This record gives sequence, C-alpha cells and structure tokens, in this order.
Amino acid sequence: MISERAGQYLLELAKEAVAFYLETGKKIEVPMDYPIELDEKLGVFVTINKKNRLRGCIGYAEPIESAIKATIEVAIAAAFNDPRFNAIDADEYSKLEFEVTVLTEPELIEVAHPDQYMDEIEIGRDGLIIQKGYSRGLLLPQVAVENAFDVETFLDHTCMKAGISADSWMDEMCDVYKFQGQIFK
Repeated sequence: MISERAGQYLLELAKEAVAFYLETGKKIEVPMDYPIELDEKLGVFVTINKKNRLRGCIGYAEPIESAIKATIEVAIAAAFNDPRFNAIDADEYSKLEFEVTVLTEPELIEVAHPDQYMDEIEIGRDGLIIQKGYSRGLLLPQVAVENAFDVETFLDHTCMKAGISADSWMDEMCDVYKFQGQIFK
C-alpha cells in the first residue's frame, strides 16, 4: 500500500480538487511535487461527509489509473456527480469532511458453499464487491464497522447496493470479491 505521507497528500489533493472545481468549473492539474509512489495504479475512493452523514462517494474499485490522477477524478465526481445527491455548493464546502480510501486489487473469494464466506471475510479489514450478471455493488471496509454489520449483513447490504436481492450472495451465479483499504481522513 502507500505511506502515511502519501495518503495525507491524497486527502489534501481531494479537498483542493473540489475547491478548485467549485471556483473555476475545471479539473485541477496534477501537481509537480507529489510523492512518486502515487504514480502506481491503485483503486481509490473519495467519500465526502457532512455532519457525519454521507454527502458523496465515488471511486475506482480497480487499479485503472495512477493514484494521483484517480484521486482528482473521483473527488470531483463524489462532490458533483454522485447520482444520490445534488452537487455540493460553495456555501457548504467548509462543512464537509473528506476521506480517501486506497484499495488493494479485488480478489475473488472461491468457496464450495456460500456458508464458507463467513470464514473468508473479516469485518473491519475487508470491503466487498458482489457481481451477478451486469449488476455490481461495492461497500468499503469501513461501512461494515460504521453500521455494526456482521458478515452476513455485510453480504446482504452489498447485494442490495448492486440492486439485487439481499440473499443473492448464496447463488452460485454470484461472484463475491474482497479487498482491503487504507483510509485517510
């Protein structure tokens, strides 16, 4: 994963990217002086909260872009393009709390029977991606902790995030992936 220094850099960059977009309507340029380790392609999510309530969360689950570029893109998307919320405005910017989560590459959990997921997923360590056909849902590791989910409830809620029935994870046509995340806030 990345160093604490690099993670804090991404956190500040996410805030700057949103502030710059609010002022100019344009995407901030990649700074010249960033930690070189952020050139690595990593999955990145930016979560924006207001008064401890979700205000926007968008990210890349897969390592398709360098961490530095991904952070800029998903910070702007979380603030202005999360379909669950209106775009943020300048008046509320100072009331927002930002969080950047850097992800490991998702790993398919292979089990002979769905009951075995209970032994393969650790609350507080693992995030989940569930995919069935074209439906796909992702919940970050901190979601299970913040909501006091057990493994089964975490699986159920990830299915619901995918727009499929809560018990779909028991269907062998459903793929369950886990990943870990480094959280910077």
